[in-house]
Amino acid sequence: MIKLYYHPSPNPAKIALFLEEAGLPYEAVPVDTRKGDQFKPEFLAINPNGKTPALTDGDVKIFDSTAILLYLAEKSGQFLPENTPEARGQMLSWLMFVATGIGPYCGQAVHFSRFAPEKIPYAINRYAREAERHWGLIDDVLGKSRYMLGDTYTLVDMAVWGWSTRAQFALGDEAFARIGNVKRHLDEISTRPAAQRAVALKDKFTFKTEMDDDARKILFPQNAHLAA
Repeated sequence: MIKLYYHPSPNPAKIALFLEEAGLPYEAVPVDTRKGDQFKPEFLAINPNGKTPALTDGDVKIFDSTAILLYLAEKSGQFLPENTPEARGQMLSWLMFVATGIGPYCGQAVHFSRFAPEKIPYAINRYAREAERHWGLIDDVLGKSRYMLGDTYTLVDMAVWGWSTRAQFALGDEAFARIGNVKRHLDEISTRPAAQRAVALKDKFTFKTEMDDDARKILFPQNAHLAA
């Protein structure tokens, strides 16, 4: 049985979407990151990086959401592009772009604008502008085709969807006025029954939502002294 170590945030959400779309049986195991579950020895034995998501499949242990998406796509043979070097090159390029661009820059934009103990204008502007630039590139692709790799719905679309659900939180309430193609893509995928089940997964568990001092010390231990 596949076990998805889950928290209701963008990277676990895209794995939940894939599992639901593919119809793969799985068990969701909640990891409450604001309570520090990600640092428990049993979780670190699967993901030494102490981040969600993680996944086990029998004796197989996988961490990093992009690696998990690729593993599941290859395991199931579903939601992959056509088997050509060109298509695989585009798939890998956009998957890694989401992993190294969209995710980290949106994360840092949110951190410096909302959670940092000191509001640093340079850092806020730096990450916000780069996050906007990255989303602009995604928007350009989706302005030319229905999905990220043309007319076929693939794991790349799931990777983008996980983060586009939080684009306004990272870029501001008016974000979709600037990236309307991303909004169209988000809305289309969000109407899919599998996406609705993936979103509803969070309601099966109770997660801490308060960003109090204890949560800050857990999530940002390197900055705990700054908040004192």
